[in-house]
Amino acid sequence: MTIEQQLVGLIEHDDSVDPFPVIGWDALVWVVGNATQSAHFLQSAFGMRLEAYAGPETGDRDHKSFVLRSGGARFVITGAVDPDSPLVAHHDRHGDGVVDIALEVADVDRCVARARAHGAIILTEPHDETDEFGTVRSAALATYGDTRHSLIDRSAYAGPYLPGYVARTCAREPGKRVFQAIDHVVGNVELGMMDRWVDFYRGVMGFTNMAEFVGDDIATEYSALMSKVVANGNHRVKFPLNEPALGRKRSQIDEYLEFYRGPGVQHIALATGDIVETVDALRAEGIEFLATPDTYYEDPELRARIGAVRVPVDELQRRGILVDRDEDGYLLQIFTRPLTDRPTVFFELIERHGSLGFGKGNFKALFQAIEREQDARGNL
Repeated sequence: MTIEQQLVGLIEHDDSVDPFPVIGWDALVWVVGNATQSAHFLQSAFGMRLEAYAGPETGDRDHKSFVLRSGGARFVITGAVDPDSPLVAHHDRHGDGVVDIALEVADVDRCVARARAHGAIILTEPHDETDEFGTVRSAALATYGDTRHSLIDRSAYAGPYLPGYVARTCAREPGKRVFQAIDHVVGNVELGMMDRWVDFYRGVMGFTNMAEFVGDDIATEYSALMSKVVANGNHRVKFPLNEPALGRKRSQIDEYLEFYRGPGVQHIALATGDIVETVDALRAEGIEFLATPDTYYEDPELRARIGAVRVPVDELQRRGILVDRDEDGYLLQIFTRPLTDRPTVFFELIERHGSLGFGKGNFKALFQAIEREQDARGNL
């Protein structure tokens, strides 16, 4: 098993039979209120490297964009410069969040043709952009809420990101890299819409059902939700999709939908090869994580279920790291508190050891931790 397969749980797949072959993640494009400060935060706290930039100095009068990378993960942090930019209205409605889950594909035209034939909304038709580094071909599809999927073919391009961007590095030495790849991206949608978007990914993009979580597996005493996971052929791109379910009180999905003002990306799972080192480094930078009660680690059923893992349970307990095992192996995971003022987007850190799952055994403990946060905010 390669390092990448272990990090994000890849499986063997024949792209030649794939109707919508996705190579992998291209970028997560964020719209934020202050791109300059957000980019600095991700560099200093999360160790991301600045690679490229576009803004007024490069001829873009509308907005600034900072391209950051950590291993195979690329974030593009964008903020309005012109007060009349459409990004202002987007941020006013949603706050900081991911607007574009861009995917790298081998054939943009083939993918768009299939998407059109299966009823997808084409936001941007296939087109070329060229500069001295070559040509990028791209298009864009609409998905849930105001989120989109850009489809990018950069096989004929050697520039730092896209035409219009210039290479840029930070004068300050970045922090230590703490994650290596994107594992999965979770979307929250309205009640009754989860199956519609599962069908979209299956029908339009040829994704397959990977997992389904309903009922007691994904409920607490107070709230509930439903979740299904779709993935591309080799499982490099995985999309869990959540919708609220009826409960005694409001679920985390209800809270997200209220404060994001609609469906969108709830959290991004970042793959790390050493979650203990990652958590220690992030805490030293002031990053806060959801708290896990000691009773979680003292449960004899937990210790019997997980068996031997590479980190002693006492060390996991000291850091609040969750652990789960399935038929393929085990995983370690932890979740940050919301990254922005609104209780919307957050990060998950995940370290896989064979497991292809999402921590099903941890759902109740996770949701109870989120409910404690909701209650403190007055939103439960």
